[in-house]
Amino acid sequence: TQTENVLGYYVNVERIPNSCSDSPNRILLKDSKVLLNLSMAYYRVNISAYNTAGESPQAMYIVPEFSTTDLPGQIHVKHHEHKAIVTWSPEYNPKCFVVDWGTGKEDMHMKIVTTATGNFTLDNIQPYKLYKIMVHSSDACQCESFTRHEETFGVTHFYSVEGVPKTGPANVTIMNITKHTAFVKWIAIAAEDCLGFLQGYRITYTDLSSKESLAVTLNSSTTSYHLIRLKEKTIYRVQISGFTKAGEGPPTVSQPFSTLKYGTVEALCICVTQHQS
Repeated sequence: TQTENVLGYYVNVERIPNSCSDSPNRILLKDSKVLLNLSMAYYRVNISAYNTAGESPQAMYIVPEFSTTDLPGQIHVKHHEHKAIVTWSPEYNPKCFVVDWGTGKEDMHMKIVTTATGNFTLDNIQPYKLYKIMVHSSDACQCESFTRHEETFGVTHFYSVEGVPKTGPANVTIMNITKHTAFVKWIAIAAEDCLGFLQGYRITYTDLSSKESLAVTLNSSTTSYHLIRLKEKTIYRVQISGFTKAGEGPPTVSQPFSTLKYGTVEALCICVTQHQS
């Protein structure tokens, strides 16, 4: 807000995680913008201004996750009990690879791999947790060089053991009810509640008078469905569950609704104009 008093800026770029004991890279700028060429690892950027009186408090920015499309290589994971063997096949042999793994920004680990074999073993892998693994190549294997010379080779996600979702989707809503149809929508199951790779949803709707139930299976990206061929003036109960490779999770609380007795009425207007001779 007082740019006329600013002489320049300090930009500290720190890799997350940072297993190096060195301090983050510090960039001195006169301008209020900087172009950073970073890998897909997590980074923390701290920015402060300075003038003759000293340095301002730092403003912190966490670089958001990038899209994982168009990466040069693929990572393969084989897991056994509490270990995971990570392998990859590089097109060339850099001086080292940097492997990041963990369950999120606050739980990432880093290892420098100097062998050219392209494999790494992860220990103490917990079941039912989604892990992210990133492999980066670097021709400058010093700690202070990663922010400038690191390129992401590949990214993958895995579970050592998959479980069933521990809950169903949220905010199940039934709307636009007619004589024979109804529209159902919901909010997707949160990733931390899936306990495995979510494969899809199962909607079960039951005619409470006849106890007859029908089920529909949908893919995991679907969050709405149009029920059709319902009986008129009938009470139905709807429940939705998610499923992974390990099986189906618990259904949502029963949502009752009643179809209409009459269909929608179309109004017809006939205008008669009388001509006088």
